[in-house]
Amino acid sequence: MTQHLVRTARRDRLAVPPTRGRLHALVGGRRRPRRIAMLSVHTSPLHQPGTGDAGGMNVYIVELAKRLAALDIEVEVFTRAISSDDAPTVELAPGVLVRHVTAGPFEGLLKEDLPAQLCAFTHAVLRTEAGHRPGHYDLVHSHYWLSGHVGWLAAERWGVPLVHTMHTMAKVKNAALAEGDTPEPAARVIGETQVVEAADRLIANTAEEAAELAFHYGARPEQLAVVHPGVNLEVFRPGDRAAARARLGLPQDAAVLLFAGRIQPLKAPDVLLKAVARLLERRPELRERLVVPVVGGPSGSGLARPESLHKLAAQLGIADVVRFHPPVGQARLAEWYRAATALVMPSHSESFGLVALEAQACGTPVVAAAVGGLPVAVQGGVTGTLVDGHDPDAWAHALEAYVTDPALVARYGAAAARHAAAFGWSASAATTADVYAGALAARGGARRRLA
Repeated sequence: MTQHLVRTARRDRLAVPPTRGRLHALVGGRRRPRRIAMLSVHTSPLHQPGTGDAGGMNVYIVELAKRLAALDIEVEVFTRAISSDDAPTVELAPGVLVRHVTAGPFEGLLKEDLPAQLCAFTHAVLRTEAGHRPGHYDLVHSHYWLSGHVGWLAAERWGVPLVHTMHTMAKVKNAALAEGDTPEPAARVIGETQVVEAADRLIANTAEEAAELAFHYGARPEQLAVVHPGVNLEVFRPGDRAAARARLGLPQDAAVLLFAGRIQPLKAPDVLLKAVARLLERRPELRERLVVPVVGGPSGSGLARPESLHKLAAQLGIADVVRFHPPVGQARLAEWYRAATALVMPSHSESFGLVALEAQACGTPVVAAAVGGLPVAVQGGVTGTLVDGHDPDAWAHALEAYVTDPALVARYGAAAARHAAAFGWSASAATTADVYAGALAARGGARRRLA
């Protein structure tokens, strides 16, 4: 059943062509929503990715919402306010409104504390809808399991479909825990199971994720749709590496192995540092030109020991080659990608790995763990290298080729830019719009059968 599911999901994904500009009100003869409520309880699309709970999901919501608005689907994003300075509503882009919901104290709440605030959050969402004429929202799209619980109740109250995107799953993360990391609690597993049962449609980033939803959570084939995330090809594009290095203060002849993302055990930046130490043990002459920038901030269980990576660099004797930088905006991040010899992603789990696409769009190859969606985002042996496991020696061996072979970097980098160009957000939004239309059609068909 799972193999059939994966093949069907891939075929449906490929059957939807990339779309530019505006679409008609019908998709494949089915009605699209006019306005959707998009839920992101624990992190706002306005937050800077790379620290705290802000990461790829934030980018996903921003880019998807903008492209849906370009298809005449209005999007209102509900997210929890974390400051009294947060305006009640913020226009993110034409057709995209962010609503800040007061649910619990503004500060001092961890993501793990938020289940206790879901009642207050749901009340605010329902109250907002009640201030409009009936039928204000045609559909609910929730992101992450906490939002799924709010979406479950809102969709049922309004009589509209619930579309849900997991982004990460507790059972998958727990099966690939980093050393010393904290397992996801049983309450999350139960919550995710309930959301899967309630959703009309489940959007998975890859066919593998769709199969995991079926295997771990009993998702039904008719619920599942595969929509690959995209990349902003206007921001992330090839450029002048020498100029990027000059602007970032990097030596022109450096071998730059970049880590970009949240600093937490799940993302395994420690594997990169250990691999660099092993590489320098074997090839000490590389120390003169090796630079390892870590661009990001502590997140998740990494918040408990925010200086642990600095201490590890010192213990390994590589503090002179590792440079720590705070998270940056997309334009600056694109400069880091262009300046890098390779992006390194040793993650223990990734539902997709948006930064891998971003780096490749800038013409930079990627060395990534062969986990989750990374084998889809990265073409091993073509646009980068996929590494099995997290053994530092294996990673050192993989990285050595990039540090010592400029021709390989150039060849993979050119292929990476071509590969990433196929992952525009417009195509992702068009496919998502079709998922919405299918959910509305199925809900309408169910009503007619009951009538």
